[in-house]
Amino acid sequence: MVLTPCRQGVSPGRKPVVGALGCTGRGRRSRVTAACTGWCVDGTPSERSPVHPETPRRKRRLALKWAGLAAVVAVALSGCSAEVQRGWLPGNSDAEITDQTGRIVNLWVGSWVAALAVGLLTWGLMLWCVAVYRKRKDDNVLPVQLRYHVPLEFMYVVLPIVMVGVLFFYTNRDVTEIQSTSTEAQNHVEVIGKQWSWDFNYLDDDAYDTGQHAEDVGSAGTGQLLDQVTLWLPVNESTRFTLESRDVIHSFWVPSFLYKMDMIPGKTNSFQLTPKVIGTYEGKCAELCGEYHSSMLFTVNVVSREDYDKHIAELKAKGQEGALGLEYSRQQDLESAATHGDTKEGDS
Repeated sequence: MVLTPCRQGVSPGRKPVVGALGCTGRGRRSRVTAACTGWCVDGTPSERSPVHPETPRRKRRLALKWAGLAAVVAVALSGCSAEVQRGWLPGNSDAEITDQTGRIVNLWVGSWVAALAVGLLTWGLMLWCVAVYRKRKDDNVLPVQLRYHVPLEFMYVVLPIVMVGVLFFYTNRDVTEIQSTSTEAQNHVEVIGKQWSWDFNYLDDDAYDTGQHAEDVGSAGTGQLLDQVTLWLPVNESTRFTLESRDVIHSFWVPSFLYKMDMIPGKTNSFQLTPKVIGTYEGKCAELCGEYHSSMLFTVNVVSREDYDKHIAELKAKGQEGALGLEYSRQQDLESAATHGDTKEGDS
């Protein structure tokens, strides 16, 4: 058996053959001569490697490339700590701030990993085709032309449907669990959004707290917030939030809780969670709602049950008993708006 290199699809003693080994993409191109190069066995083109005659060289090279890529990915992922995996998600990276934090983080990270995998595969194939099948100098051989490749077109249709279906399944599963209010909560807070502040009705404790309507609470030069209303929550106790809007669409958002929900006039939305870490967290409106939208801020204090009861007593001592209604007024008269018991003025 005599092994000789074949160039431009020409076997010894033969004329050039278009589409022969090396000119159809199955062979290896020489970087020096930019010619199509393959191997001839006794003058006949062969697509087998002379070293490993049972394995096509292209398959071996492709397998080595994938193995190298897998090794790089494995090394990169092995260094990802829990903090790194959270990326730029707000909140405490050392502990779960609410009982839903773990579920939300897993959905977030899983979605990004899937998107990264699809992106790497797509861009990798594109760049590979550009690099391997680019036209070379003095290369006039027409590559293999593929049209109406049914298996490939079938994959293009089915694969995106499968990817969207998988993403929908996990998203629907987690969102359904996060928004579930099937279990009875230990505390109930009604949150009322208004331009441009908040009212908090502690329904189980017959007390309320309120922020100023239509007031820019920013302090020029210092960036400090003045008279910022605060929502108090007891730690390790479930709380159901009932969301209402007095005027326009708002959105209740505590970034560290990794969750937000819209507040729509005439529609009641609700969700519940259990804060697990004592601390102070910032909240804001996440829906553009007018001139002072950027000042529609509040603070969340997660405290012990003793501190929570003490705060409720302080609210009642200031005369803030009952609950605030939904009547539309930027210059709200708190004495007329506050009601006692479970009845709200304007509901009748």
